Amino acid sequence: MLQQFCLWEWLAVGIVIATVFTDCLAQNDDDCKLARAGPPATIVPIDEESRNGTILVDSMLIKGTAGGTDPTIELSLKDNIDYWVILDPISQRLYLNSTGRLLDRDPPMSIQSIVVQVQCINKKVGTVIYHEVRIVVRDRNDNSPRFQKQRYYVAVNELTPVGTTIFTGFSGNNGAMDIDDGPNGQIEYVIQYNPNDPTSNRTFDIPLTLSGAVVLRERLNYEEKTRYFVIVQANDRAQNLNERRTSTTTLTVDVLDGDDLGPMFLPCVLVNNTRDCRPLTYQASLPEFTDPTRVNPINITPPIEAIDQDKNIQPPSDRPRILYSILLGTPEDYPQYFCMNLTTAVLSLLKPINRDLHQKFDLVIKAEQDNGHPLPAFANLHIEVLDENNQKPYFTESLYEGFILESSPVGTTISDNQNLTSPLQIIALDNDVEETKDPQLHLFLNDYNTFFTVTQTGITRYLTLLQPVDRELQQLYTFSMTASDGVQESMAVMVKILVIDANDNSPTFSNISYNVKIYTDMRPGESVIKISAIDADQGPNGQIIYEILAGDQGDFIINEQTGLITITPGAVLSVGKSYALTVKASDNAPPAQRRSSVTTVYTEVLPPNNQSPPRFPQLMYSLEISEAMRIGAVLLNLQATDREGDLIRYLIQNGDPQHVFNLSETSGLLALGKPLDRESTDRYILIVTASDGRPDGTSTATVNVVVTDVNDNGPVFDPFLPKNLSVQEEEVNAFVGQVRATDPDAAVNGQVHYSLVNFNNIFRITSNGSIYTAVKLNRETRDYYELTVKATDGAVDPRHSALTLAIKVLDIDDNSPMFTNASYTVCVPENLPPGTVFLRIEAKDIDLGSNVTYRIRTQEALPFFSLNKFTGELSLLKSLDYESFSGTEATFTFLVEAFDRGGTMPPGLATVTVRVKDMNDYSPVFSNALYRGMVAPDAIKGTVITTVSAEDQDPPGTPASRVRYKVDVIQFPYSASIFDVEENSGRVVTRVNLNEEPSTIFKLVVIAYDDGDPVKFNTTTVEIAVLQPSVIPRFTQDEYRPPPVSEGAPKGTLIAAVTAAALNQTIVYSIVSGNEDDVFAINNRTGVIFIKKPLDYESVKSYELRVQADSLQVVQSNLRVPSKSNTAKVFIEVQDENDHAPVFTKKLYIGGVSEDAKMFSSVMKVKADDRDTGNYSAMQYRLIIPPIKDGKEGFVIEPYEGLIKTAMLFKNMRRSYFKFQVIATDNYGKGLSSKSEVLVSVVNQLDMQVIVSNVPPTLVEQNKDQLIGILERYVQDQIPGATVVVESIGARRFGDGFSEEDYSKSDLMVYAIDPQTNRAIMRNELFKFLDGKLLDINKEFQPYLGQGGRILEIRTPDVVANVKKQAQAVGYTEGALLALAVIIILCCMPAILIVMVSYRQRQAECAKTARIQMALPAGKPSSSTANNLYEELGDSTMRGYAQQEQQQLLRPTLLRPEELSMESGIDPGQEYYGQDYYSYEHGYELPQYGSRRRLLSPTGMYDEYGEVVVENDGSYYYSPHGSTTEGEWARKKRIKLVVDPEYETSSTGEDSAPECQRNRLNNPNIQNNVNGNIYIAQNGSVVRTRRICLSNNLKVTSSVRLGKHVKKLDKLAVTHEENVPLNTLSKGPSSSDKLNTRPSSVSFASTARGADNIATKSGGNKMKSTEEQESVVDNEDVGEPLQPHSDLTHSDEEELWMGPWNNLHIPMTKL
Repeated sequence: MLQQFCLWEWLAVGIVIATVFTDCLAQNDDDCKLARAGPPATIVPIDEESRNGTILVDSMLIKGTAGGTDPTIELSLKDNIDYWVILDPISQRLYLNSTGRLLDRDPPMSIQSIVVQVQCINKKVGTVIYHEVRIVVRDRNDNSPRFQKQRYYVAVNELTPVGTTIFTGFSGNNGAMDIDDGPNGQIEYVIQYNPNDPTSNRTFDIPLTLSGAVVLRERLNYEEKTRYFVIVQANDRAQNLNERRTSTTTLTVDVLDGDDLGPMFLPCVLVNNTRDCRPLTYQASLPEFTDPTRVNPINITPPIEAIDQDKNIQPPSDRPRILYSILLGTPEDYPQYFCMNLTTAVLSLLKPINRDLHQKFDLVIKAEQDNGHPLPAFANLHIEVLDENNQKPYFTESLYEGFILESSPVGTTISDNQNLTSPLQIIALDNDVEETKDPQLHLFLNDYNTFFTVTQTGITRYLTLLQPVDRELQQLYTFSMTASDGVQESMAVMVKILVIDANDNSPTFSNISYNVKIYTDMRPGESVIKISAIDADQGPNGQIIYEILAGDQGDFIINEQTGLITITPGAVLSVGKSYALTVKASDNAPPAQRRSSVTTVYTEVLPPNNQSPPRFPQLMYSLEISEAMRIGAVLLNLQATDREGDLIRYLIQNGDPQHVFNLSETSGLLALGKPLDRESTDRYILIVTASDGRPDGTSTATVNVVVTDVNDNGPVFDPFLPKNLSVQEEEVNAFVGQVRATDPDAAVNGQVHYSLVNFNNIFRITSNGSIYTAVKLNRETRDYYELTVKATDGAVDPRHSALTLAIKVLDIDDNSPMFTNASYTVCVPENLPPGTVFLRIEAKDIDLGSNVTYRIRTQEALPFFSLNKFTGELSLLKSLDYESFSGTEATFTFLVEAFDRGGTMPPGLATVTVRVKDMNDYSPVFSNALYRGMVAPDAIKGTVITTVSAEDQDPPGTPASRVRYKVDVIQFPYSASIFDVEENSGRVVTRVNLNEEPSTIFKLVVIAYDDGDPVKFNTTTVEIAVLQPSVIPRFTQDEYRPPPVSEGAPKGTLIAAVTAAALNQTIVYSIVSGNEDDVFAINNRTGVIFIKKPLDYESVKSYELRVQADSLQVVQSNLRVPSKSNTAKVFIEVQDENDHAPVFTKKLYIGGVSEDAKMFSSVMKVKADDRDTGNYSAMQYRLIIPPIKDGKEGFVIEPYEGLIKTAMLFKNMRRSYFKFQVIATDNYGKGLSSKSEVLVSVVNQLDMQVIVSNVPPTLVEQNKDQLIGILERYVQDQIPGATVVVESIGARRFGDGFSEEDYSKSDLMVYAIDPQTNRAIMRNELFKFLDGKLLDINKEFQPYLGQGGRILEIRTPDVVANVKKQAQAVGYTEGALLALAVIIILCCMPAILIVMVSYRQRQAECAKTARIQMALPAGKPSSSTANNLYEELGDSTMRGYAQQEQQQLLRPTLLRPEELSMESGIDPGQEYYGQDYYSYEHGYELPQYGSRRRLLSPTGMYDEYGEVVVENDGSYYYSPHGSTTEGEWARKKRIKLVVDPEYETSSTGEDSAPECQRNRLNNPNIQNNVNGNIYIAQNGSVVRTRRICLSNNLKVTSSVRLGKHVKKLDKLAVTHEENVPLNTLSKGPSSSDKLNTRPSSVSFASTARGADNIATKSGGNKMKSTEEQESVVDNEDVGEPLQPHSDLTHSDEEELWMGPWNNLHIPMTKL
């Protein structure tokens, strides 16, 4: 008993201690928590480059005290990377730490956010809580845009249409980049003015500044400008305009030549200031009767050639060819004679022309491009047919070279070679004569015609010698030769005749004999005398050989080359001895032709002495020098020798009277002292002496100087020939005059040639200076020429001189008179008197001395008009009457001509058009001479009294027939001041408000006038009587307002009755205004107003009638007397009736609802309009929905708003749809009705796309309807009738798990419904529809998103919600509770019970969290759709097995906080983040709650679809290829399956197996199998397991037990996922949702079965995927749920090794 009492005492004490301890824990439990509401993370912004020490968070608002004597918490920073944040734990304040560095958001630092954890340790309890602080670094505009290239280039064809985008090179990363963020980093492009290229900014534009696409604004023209330099400025979009930064670049635009111009003929002479060519006429001439073969192709001057004006079309292969043709010509039979080559423009003659029939042809040549260009070119071709003798003769060669031997006798023919073997043939032809006939030409030599002559007959002519020639006198004869047929003269040809040397000259000594003295003391070899001979021949004939024939006695020898006689060695000279040496000089010609001469040298021997005179080496010197030799040039060394060595002095003794030469007195050098002139002196013979000073000491020598010619004189014209010449126009080859020039130089330097400096195409000159016309001259075009003739000599560097001749062109009568105007138009008023001169015409004849006279050529005009033949004055013979013309215009058109009375040319013509002007013939005529009217004494201004009318008999429509009215203010000025008449209508009205005495009569004169010329008018009188007030009816009311009249009132319904009265008068009523549609009528006697036509409130809601009452007397007078009293207003209001049924805005409303939509979520709003008003347009809406399940209605509608909302949950109903009707009834449901169809398709985010734009969400929300309309239009281009639906509009989400938000940008999540399939369009298709048109969509979005607003991207939604932080929070709490449990266990057992209950609740919360993770929407698998969830989300890298591990995020929107109940243990107000899928290595740690991990079999193990089959023994097998698969392989691959009873009931006690699956697996005969059981989780994973024997339905709840399972799982190395495409799941996550991780080396052995186990049952036992069954909720009945199968008992070895999955109670199915 005592023991029991102690036990209970200790139990009580434990309870008390536990209670106290629990209260302490509760008090300290709030420490380290936030003292504020809202999300757990603290997010603060800060500008980049902020100062060091800037306060980031003023207070963390963490509960507890960190300072003081008794702190309850301890604060510190964790994850403070780079120590950017400083924490003051006492004040809980955070500061920026940027000492020595700069917080820069831009690259290279790129610090966009700083995330730190504030660690709070509860010092009382020991718990640790981390508070995240996220510091968002805001951008500043501190960087300018920077172009990626210095220059940009584009080439544009000049034919590019205006508005074309010509350059998109700034798009992407090619344009300007700004590393700033947001608007500071957004680039706009504009074109700036370029002063060096002022037209560039006008020619090009960038309308879409964000894209930078350059658009052509003005037409390009390559011919005007080929290159533009466009300055493009890039600026960012900082909100403050003054802070925007800019940079510029140059876009070089090269204009490519396009085919915009047609051909043009050459040569082209441009018209001034244009690009047009002057008219061009080609010339050609043909002799008559010429055979075509002789003249084809016809020579045309200049040659016909046309080129494309677009000369630089690239590539050259695109350049068009030019095609030529003869467009037309005169005479008309020209095609019989000529044809033109299509491509070369070569003109050919088809047959000979008879000049008697055709003297000329004028053809129009057309040149066009072969590509069909519409702008051809035209030119004229004038072909002159010449007489037979009108062709110039011509030589076949332009230069002839001949040779003749100088010894040839007279009559010798000139040869064509130096061997003189064949004669020189000169052939001159004339096209007038056949080539085989002698043209009978006369050949002229312009020089040396006394030496040579040419034979006068024959086709081939020869030159013969007229007199002997001497080569030594002249070796080359050069002259020109021309041929003439008596009319035409050929071009001169050059003839050169070279004289070949003959040995016709003997060597000649200068003296017949020579006397010389020698002395006995002369030594051998000493010179005696040098003799020389001259031979004028050339070559060997002129080479001289000397020899001593006799008399030398062996004492002398002579040099055979130089003629120097010297003393031989051994010679004995004796005083007194004399010698007579005979010396022979012979040439070196052949022996038979060799010539020679002899001379004698007499020699006397004297004794030695020193008195001998100086001795010249030669007695005769010959010298040739040019007349251009410079002064001072040394010509010859005449040094003599003196045996005694005496000083020698030299002197020119004779032959130089002008002192042209200088002889050095001491040295004997002969030099030129003065200029030479061959033309004055061509030879000098100088006698030179050398003297030693003694009387007999002088010797002489002779110097022959020949001066050679240089071309130092130009030709000189004969001044006596006339320089003023004249020639008659219109003559070809007419002689104009002759010039003559001479040149005193010799040989070719003196030969003169003539040429024309100007007007070469008009005149020509012959070799003898005769001048002729080359073409016909036209004096009227030009009557005077200053022709310059140039004379040139024949030197290599010729000299020339010029002479200007004045040529006057004489006139002949070759022009007709021409009128100054080709046509004359004159306007003549009708009714002018005869003889009136109304026009003077003038014609001029440009011929001289012309006498122009005029006459009318058209005979029909002669009765009406007269033309003065001398003055050209045109006058009337009789008056013209406009009205006499019956046509629309009264005109005369006739021809006049002007001719030269003394000339022979035809007259000139002109057209004269005389327009007869209508004159005002008639005055307006009033219909009445007197008009009367009545007026009330108080009539208001504008009251109509009466109407006057006048008519004019002038032709209708003419100004003269238009009648207007006005008041004559002169006759009755007072009446004119109070009355007026309307100008056009003639209504007489009051000008002012009247206040006149009754019975007064006013007279008013009205004038009717027309607009004719002159103005005519007429008058009439209007008498206006002022009535007595008593006779004017007066209404009882000024205004009548009857009750409203229903719009449905029938015709004849009475509206109101008006009443007026007058003294002794019968009243007549009328409606005078407001009844324009004749809706109402009035009884003119009773004043009752009634309905005449049906009323319509929707057309006219009210009427304002004006009624008037008049006395019967006035009415019978056809007059009205409006006044203030006899008119009244009647206001009639029309009352609306419900006569229009409502009309829906759409016949079919299409919308969508998300799978995760809450109850009563808005789906769409319908609207019906009613033309009625008030309650009749007030709608009440209701839905007609077929029953869905359990009598539920899926949707409801707000009756008066038309807003359709959900009335059920749509979990796992993706791709289902609902069709129902909406009824709208007006008058709040009591009136007329109409209906419309509604289609609602169930979607989830797998069907959606997120459109990311750079504008805030509020702006997108404001313009949502317009933006969706634009998107819808682009989708409907692909799928007609499709509807785009907005799912959500929010801030842009980005970052890992899309957990970060940017409110400066927005995410617009949309999807589209196809009305044909009633389901959402595939997300990928929707992406293609929109992304392909993104540029066009952005253009249409611009007006609604503002300048710069655009779509940034279209991305896939994030699918998996991130709940990692919530799972972590659960883990932290669970750990704290476990620690608390340990403490309490030490105290007492009751505390343990409390902890266990709390622990159970926490586990239930974890299970809820895990089930939320599992709640992924299932898609419909098909051949074209994704194989798994991630492939459908667009992640193609997840396809296949054993690929690289991937991490995916759960969509946060799938776990909306407001949809999580408190039962799950998760606070709906918390913020949820995305959670990654995790893959673990071997030896992994225990996964945290919320993780999803599957075990993977070897790659390819279950990579094909199969079925679950049932054998005869009731066993279940999985066959990879289905029941129909045959073969050994299929049998080996089959796996026996066992049902796991754990799957029947979840941890929460709910039935978790799908109904159809439970039904298909319900087999009471299933046997246990302890070897290799296969389990399928709800997510589709296949796991091979072993189980330890546990009791039925026993869950692993111990963490220790859980750890053991994990170790076993590690030991088996079963750590990877296995993707098996089993079609065995229904209404759950798709079995094709594959999550691939790294390959595993583990292999699972299949259970091999014998042949007896292969047989399968047919029928309904096969499992079918319900993913292929789309739910269509449209009048379908849902069957009753199927019953679950019974529980089974398993052995200990069947324990499921699922690690923490069993703790999280993830539903598992074992097959």
